[in-house]
Amino acid sequence: MIKRIVVFGAESTGKSTLAARLGAHFGAPVVPEFVRGFWDERAGLITAEDLDTIARGQMKTEDAAAAAPCTKRLLFCDTDLLTNVLWADLLFPGKCPAWVRTEAEARCRNYTLYLLCDTDMAFAPDPQRCFPAEKDRQMCRQLWRETLVSRSLSMVEIRGEWQERERLAITAVESFAL
Repeated sequence: MIKRIVVFGAESTGKSTLAARLGAHFGAPVVPEFVRGFWDERAGLITAEDLDTIARGQMKTEDAAAAAPCTKRLLFCDTDLLTNVLWADLLFPGKCPAWVRTEAEARCRNYTLYLLCDTDMAFAPDPQRCFPAEKDRQMCRQLWRETLVSRSLSMVEIRGEWQERERLAITAVESFAL
């Protein structure tokens, strides 16, 4: 059975880079964040009506990667449906499809580990990012953390400079998944 590890956290916390580095380190596939490519295809024009498509795209991409042959039986996910729900609630309050919430609750129980990336690194501007102010970053950090804690999901907090982040993440994966 494949062990899915989610690199989780607010925007601009190094999730994509860390997921790629972990995939390379362990020789395992990495599932990108579906919405990033979707955003690019739409020149940033995303509406509440797109939330269904984004969630389905994320699940399809992840499930296809999980079904592919992999000798390590690890899969690193650059996001998950809980993140889709959090962003839907922040950007389109009240518009998250009920099925996405239900599916996020079910799927989160099947991940081996969440690596919660802290906001202690510098914010990197990107047209897809929304919350550069420190108070907003802290709000997001707390929201993402509480999402995991309230569900009693296995998590390890990842913080520090890159070398420390990688060390913490590798140690966590080795402890929880190997």
